[in-house]
Amino acid sequence: MPTITEQFIDHVLAVDYDTLPPAAIEMARQVTLDGIAVILAGSTEPLGVGRISTAYVREMGGNPQASVITGGFKTSMANAAYANGTMAHALDFDNTWYPLNHPTSPTLPVVLALAEHYKMPGRKIIEAIVAAFEVQGRVRLAATGLKTGTGFHKPGTTGTFGATAAATKMLDLNKQQTLMAFGLAGSRAGSLSINTGSMTKSSHSGHAARMGLECGVLAKMGWTASADVFGPKGFFDTFLHGDAEPGLLVKAFGSPFRMVEPGVGFKKHPSNYFTHRPIDAALALREEHALKAEQIARVTVTFPRFEYVNRPQPETGLDGKFSVQYTTALALLDGEISVDSFTNERRFAADIVALLPKIELRIDDNIPADFDHMHVIVDVATTDGRTLSKKIEKLSGWIGSPLTREQRLKKFYSCSRRVLDDSSANRVLEAVEKLDTLPDITAIMDILRCDGMTKDRTTK
Repeated sequence: MPTITEQFIDHVLAVDYDTLPPAAIEMARQVTLDGIAVILAGSTEPLGVGRISTAYVREMGGNPQASVITGGFKTSMANAAYANGTMAHALDFDNTWYPLNHPTSPTLPVVLALAEHYKMPGRKIIEAIVAAFEVQGRVRLAATGLKTGTGFHKPGTTGTFGATAAATKMLDLNKQQTLMAFGLAGSRAGSLSINTGSMTKSSHSGHAARMGLECGVLAKMGWTASADVFGPKGFFDTFLHGDAEPGLLVKAFGSPFRMVEPGVGFKKHPSNYFTHRPIDAALALREEHALKAEQIARVTVTFPRFEYVNRPQPETGLDGKFSVQYTTALALLDGEISVDSFTNERRFAADIVALLPKIELRIDDNIPADFDHMHVIVDVATTDGRTLSKKIEKLSGWIGSPLTREQRLKKFYSCSRRVLDDSSANRVLEAVEKLDTLPDITAIMDILRCDGMTKDRTTK
């Protein structure tokens, strides 16, 4: 009787471009474009996540195998995957899905690094992305004890297995090698949610990407590991004390693929997804009532019990990405949320400092904490005695309410223009939208590498 790990690996190895449904191929293109966009923008993260990550891998050196996006140089595949993965999560602008997870930032950098070095075709890239997403989603489903917002952060745990699956498909590992790669991944997994609000959080995706690539390469070289990482005393027992349902690894695997159903959520705002409903409510109130700062006496945000984003006085602009209070204040004052909303200068500007104490987060235990079923209410008490209220349930961009192509392209250009001119951005867009016809991605990476770029990447 094959182990659950062997059954799982059989499903992973069976993923083949020629049998993929068109919807999965199209979604793979979409997440590739979105992932590239947020890496480009992530290189400009105001506190310096992109700058430091790029400088670090340059300092470490490495054979010039794969491009550091916006870095202007190549380094080893593992180093490139680390830097690009870290920048992919630097803004918390990368996509997510249900149950909550970040499927692109740990996986796409692996695929890009291997594809660039080995000059692999676009069809292979799509196949690997679909497999990586399915693996990450399946491990997340099965890891029932892996709670959102506490304990282990998902990109460094389930993301590491997704990254390993990507490497497995790109390197054409056989079954025994794949079992070894996944066994090794079990010893590479780990990241602490306590680091949310710091630079370290974004490195969880970079670390997972680097480790996933390493697991694939080492396994191909003959490295050994446990052949039953999801069995007794394995990942689930060690990390979650057995709070898991391993059968969900294989139940209806790819039928349909999870990137098709339930689908992928594409973020509209560069902040934690739990802040998006309050943001949208505040933006609507500001627009509908032409609210000015001086009219706001008090703000109440009614929210489910989820302490992860209860940060009334975030310590930095980066920490503000995980604060309902701060992002609500930004929406009311600025009428938009952008990359530059999360600088220290904006965080400690006089108008923000004045408004934050007026914003109360009221916990309502009757609201489900489950992201897919929750809602929020933002009430603004005005200085002239009015109470303005907005309730938000469904989010545009979340599963069931996908962004239109126009909205996705608006995000792509908003991100890419921080680094690329329109001509370069257009060439990237054109290439990615026909990704499965490309013989290799050399032309894309040559643009994204930004050779000779001297721009200060911590500004627009």
